Amino acid sequence: MKDLFGKAILDFQTNNSPENIVTETNISEADEMEVSYLFRDFKSMPKLEQKALQLCKGKILDVGCGAGSHSLYLQNKGLDVIAIDISENAIKACKLRGLKNVKVQDVLAVENEKFDTILLLMNGTGIFKALKDTSKYLQKLKSLLNPNGQILIDSSDIIYMYDEQEDGSFLVPANAYYGELIFTIHYKNQTDEPFPWLYMDYNTLQNAAHANGLNCELIQEGKHFDYLAKLTV
Repeated sequence: MKDLFGKAILDFQTNNSPENIVTETNISEADEMEVSYLFRDFKSMPKLEQKALQLCKGKILDVGCGAGSHSLYLQNKGLDVIAIDISENAIKACKLRGLKNVKVQDVLAVENEKFDTILLLMNGTGIFKALKDTSKYLQKLKSLLNPNGQILIDSSDIIYMYDEQEDGSFLVPANAYYGELIFTIHYKNQTDEPFPWLYMDYNTLQNAAHANGLNCELIQEGKHFDYLAKLTV
């Protein structure tokens, strides 16, 4: 991977002529995103993200922190937060932004630590990659929780992206879960390797949570098929 998403974040942080990130999926056309959006303050965040940050408590792990906006807000509130991401460039930007406890790390590699809150935002289920891998990730997250700890995670039901039939059903893949997408990122005339990214409707997440010994509570629904959920042991 060329880490183009992280490169865009670092370019913005260092004023190195940042350009818009272009993303496309196997079921959608190319879409542009301004990198500045990843650097938003609390007031500019969607209500679901604001709610998640307000629910954070104790020692916090921010998984897939990106540009670090969520962690920065929590750190500025005096909370104990560790931010991780697999993008080296994004982590460099986070350090330049003043995040104190941040490192390049895959959540599956986190060992010998426990947290009161684990945060997975901006489609947190994306890191599961595919439905078949969900249990592996949920078991890992569960193992990192302190007693009475919580996992705060958001996602979207993307059924609306598929063609609706006359009978009200949707034309979805026959042999796969419709929330499994392949993403491709383009930045500054470069293209990164395509990667799997998972969107989970709430019922599917709830079933996966229960299958892995976790309670699942719907905290809030957004305006566009998105939701915030809380998982607890």
